Amino acid sequence: MSRIYKAFENKKAFIAFLTAGDPDYEASLANFRAVIEAGADLIEVGIPFSDPIAEGPVIQEADIRALSNGMTTDKAFQLVSDLRKDYDIPIVFMTYANPVYHYGAEKFFAKAAAAGADGIIIPDCPYEERHEFDETAAKHGMDFISMIAPTSADRIRTIASGAKGFIYVVSSLGVTGVRSEINTDLSTIMSLIKEASDTPAAIGFGISKPEQAMKMSEIADGVIVGSAMVRIVAEYGKDAPQKLAEFVRSMTVIND
Repeated sequence: MSRIYKAFENKKAFIAFLTAGDPDYEASLANFRAVIEAGADLIEVGIPFSDPIAEGPVIQEADIRALSNGMTTDKAFQLVSDLRKDYDIPIVFMTYANPVYHYGAEKFFAKAAAAGADGIIIPDCPYEERHEFDETAAKHGMDFISMIAPTSADRIRTIASGAKGFIYVVSSLGVTGVRSEINTDLSTIMSLIKEASDTPAAIGFGISKPEQAMKMSEIADGVIVGSAMVRIVAEYGKDAPQKLAEFVRSMTVIND
């Protein structure tokens, strides 16, 4: 049984995203540790990139901070390796196609797997082009995580049918960021996914409050929170670990 599958076993998974190296390596490592120990079920480690087209201003600014302080892809691998020494939690990288191409897919996935990563999300990789990475990821025991945004019923079923690890359901069209309301017909999307796949599906983009997490968890297998957590890092600096832990504990009400 994979670590990713275990994150969803007999509960709703709380998935936490932070940018690796934001604001610097040691602070970032402390932030991830705080999130894990506060009860996150799976973590997404964002590899900072200069042109993160799926991200809103909060995560874009985090990428700039991390890159300015010397964060690299190799250091992101090291961060995961450091976390893996102490935690068995599933870890998934979030990055873009360009950094993987530039690094070399074979080398990238070999090193990511050796560090202890379980999967990868590449938001700008279309479903039709996923074979560029999927086969190499699988060769190294990593799941290429599918993303499903509001689209046609046939396309939702097609993407879901071949999904591995978990399915990232995008709550709203547009970039990442906190949203006061999420009005997409997610119930229908989730029903179509469940018709085509037994792979767990978690909803992300815009979730920032416990009541939103509760609502999403009623129809999904988990919830994903990123921008709200990255904003805490930006706001609280060295005090971020404590604030992140408090936030995570407030969001894990989805299993109360």
